[in-house]
Amino acid sequence: MTSLADLRVIDAATLFAGPSAAMMLGDFGADVIKIEHPRRGDPSRGHGAAVDGVGLWWKTLSRNKRAAAVDLSREEGQEILRRLADRSDVLIENFRPGTLERWNLDPADLMARNPRLIVARMTGFGQFGPMAGRPGFGTLAEAMSGFAAMTGEPDGPPTLPPLALADGIAGLALSYAIMVALHARERTGRGQVIDVAIIEPILGLLGPQMSAYKALGVVPRRTGNRSSSNAPRNAYRTRDGRWLAISTSAQAIAERVVTLVGRPDLVEQPWFGSGAGRVEHVDELDEAVAGWIAERDAAEVVARFEEAQAAVAPIYDVSDLATDPQYAALDTFVEVPDAELGSVTMQNVLFRMSDTPGEIRWPGRPLGRDTDEVLGELDYTGERIAELREAGVIG
Repeated sequence: MTSLADLRVIDAATLFAGPSAAMMLGDFGADVIKIEHPRRGDPSRGHGAAVDGVGLWWKTLSRNKRAAAVDLSREEGQEILRRLADRSDVLIENFRPGTLERWNLDPADLMARNPRLIVARMTGFGQFGPMAGRPGFGTLAEAMSGFAAMTGEPDGPPTLPPLALADGIAGLALSYAIMVALHARERTGRGQVIDVAIIEPILGLLGPQMSAYKALGVVPRRTGNRSSSNAPRNAYRTRDGRWLAISTSAQAIAERVVTLVGRPDLVEQPWFGSGAGRVEHVDELDEAVAGWIAERDAAEVVARFEEAQAAVAPIYDVSDLATDPQYAALDTFVEVPDAELGSVTMQNVLFRMSDTPGEIRWPGRPLGRDTDEVLGELDYTGERIAELREAGVIG
């Protein structure tokens, strides 16, 4: 049993934030219909590594989605979306504010036809404000949120993440917002409009930076792999050249770490009793921990930390992920049959549920693969579908 099997979701968004939210809904059974331009498709098809011209990122991002190619800038394409929205629960879009309205697809009009429809709007800067009309991507959110300013070495430049971080966070936020709206609909019988700006959800993961700034004038600075909240916390190199990450967010863990590395005297220091106090003495703490680790191989360090019930983890690259026994036990990565590539390895659904687990039914499909099927469900005849294809409205 899949928990969202009674939902139909239109994914009319592109790239990562909106489509990732739709992917999460599809993982738990929603019928997700991916709408793309018949000739251009979603740009994410061309992002990242590819096999024989087939994008691997796309295979994950559009898994469990039916692929329909419709030109929404054309009147006939707009009518297709209206008829589809009449029979759907959620529409996800990420066009610049005003685009749907210009295409005669105003959310208010769509909801007048289908009062239960939820219209989820994902944009860089939101639906209003001085920057609303600008093109917006996750990189800009990572820059504007303060993330880049606090990431990197103290004497180095601000550092942007090598991944679609803000998009992924916004996608998680949007999937949550959609579920809240669906729950509210159970009580009210009405859908609503959701407005998510990519620049906002990432702020929630950066801690109370605005609270600290307003109350104390604190501006976060770059600390490398150290933490501004607790110590010791860093990446440490072992004798055999491996890197290990250590965290001491809990007081008891911090005490175990310094005791393990031969400095139990530090526990008795008055400053050791809080994360803030330890941060003020981070050089002394790092010297003790780094020196002890540098004299030992990674396997010994990890074993000793585990015996002491202290928190440590190896710093992996993807080749390590492929052989890690914990990820294997969790079935974090699965092999999925694919019509184009034979099979694709991808990350499994994000969490496990005892009664209504999610599943990957198929990877992302070729452009327009399910257009005829989707239009047939909207009562378009085979002759009319052929006419629309000839006119370039569908692909």
